Amino acid sequence: MRDPFPISSPQWLSEAVQPWADKMSLPTLPLHIHEIIIALIFYQTINVVVAPALSRRLFPQAYNSFNRRTRINWDVHVVSMVQSLLVNTTALWIMYYDTERNSMNWAGKIWGYDGALGFLQSLAGGYFIWDLFTCTYHIDIFGVGMLMHAISACTVFSLGFRPFLNYYGPVFILYELSSPALNMHWFMDKLNMTGSIYQLINGIVLISTFFFCRLVWGSVNSVLVFKDIWIAMQNGGVVGLDQNLGLKYGLDQPTAAVTPQDQPFFGSEDIMRYAGARTLPAWLALSYLASNIVLNVLNWYWFAKMIEALRKRFDPPFGTKRPEKKEKAVAVEEKTTEPEIEIQRGLYDDGRKTIEITGTQGTPPAVRSRRRG
Repeated sequence: MRDPFPISSPQWLSEAVQPWADKMSLPTLPLHIHEIIIALIFYQTINVVVAPALSRRLFPQAYNSFNRRTRINWDVHVVSMVQSLLVNTTALWIMYYDTERNSMNWAGKIWGYDGALGFLQSLAGGYFIWDLFTCTYHIDIFGVGMLMHAISACTVFSLGFRPFLNYYGPVFILYELSSPALNMHWFMDKLNMTGSIYQLINGIVLISTFFFCRLVWGSVNSVLVFKDIWIAMQNGGVVGLDQNLGLKYGLDQPTAAVTPQDQPFFGSEDIMRYAGARTLPAWLALSYLASNIVLNVLNWYWFAKMIEALRKRFDPPFGTKRPEKKEKAVAVEEKTTEPEIEIQRGLYDDGRKTIEITGTQGTPPAVRSRRRG
C-alpha cells in the first residue's frame, strides 16, 4: 500500500537528510522525514495550545487550581490520549486494508517495506521525538527514568527506517490500546472521581485491554518475531536470492512496482526494494530480541502494580482501601464526687467542748477546719 499521506517529502528536505540517512543505514527515512516533522509539530501544538484551551473550557475550576507540575502532566496526558487514538486507528486500518503487508512471508516481515507502514512509523517516531524533548525540558518533573525511556523508544523506532520488521509495526503499536483507559484513570484522579463507579468501569476496561493487548497479544507476537528472526539466521543471514523459495520480493507471488494512478491509496509496491543484500546483523537481531524480552517482563510487572494501584482506590472485598482515620472526639467527663464530711467531737482539758470537721469535695485535697466551741 502506498503512503496515505497526501503530501510528498520536499526534495530539498529529502536531500538534506540523505547523507545522515546513508551514514545510519536508514534508506527510507528521506521518504518520511516530512511526516516525522509534521507529527512533531502536531503533538507540540496539542500540548501548548489545544490542551490548555480545551481543559480551561471543559474543566475550568479543576484545571486553574492545578499547580505547575500537575498542569504540565495534564497537558502531556492529553497529548498521549490523542496520539494513542491516532496510531491505534491507523494501525488497525493498515492491518485490514494493506494487502501487501498481509501477503508477506517471513522475509517480507523482516525486510519488507511499503508506504503505509512507513507512515505509521513516522507517526510513532514523531511522538517519541516530542516525548524526548518534553522529558529533557521538564526533567525536574519526569525524572531520569522517563528520559531514558524516551531515548530508548526513539532508538528502537528509528530502526524501522532500515527498514526492519515494518510488518510488526502495527502489531506492536496495538500495545497502545490500553493507553486511553490509562489516561482516563489519571484524569479521574485529578477530577476528584477517585473510587467512583466511573473509575471502576474504566479500571475494568484498563485491566482487560492491558492484559489482552500487551500480555497475550504482545507475548504471542514476540514469539512470532523470534521465529522469523531464527529462520533468517538459519539461512546464513542472507536470503532472497533463490527464487524457488519465493523470497525475491518477500511474497509468494511477485507484484507490480508502481501503484496505478486511479488507486492513490491502494495498490502494489515492490516491498523489498530497500532490503539490500537481505542481511541480518547479529547485533540488530540480538538487541531487538533482548529489548523485547525486557519489555514483556516489564509489562507483567506493570500489570501487577496496576492492579495493586486500582485496588487501593476501592473498598473491600474487591479493593484494599482503608477507611480514613477520623479524629475521635475525646469526651472529657468531669468527675465529681459527693462531699465527704466527718464530724468529731472532743473535750479539752479545761472542760471546753470542741468540734472537728474534716471534709473533701471534688478533686481538691481534703480540707480540714477546726472550730472551737
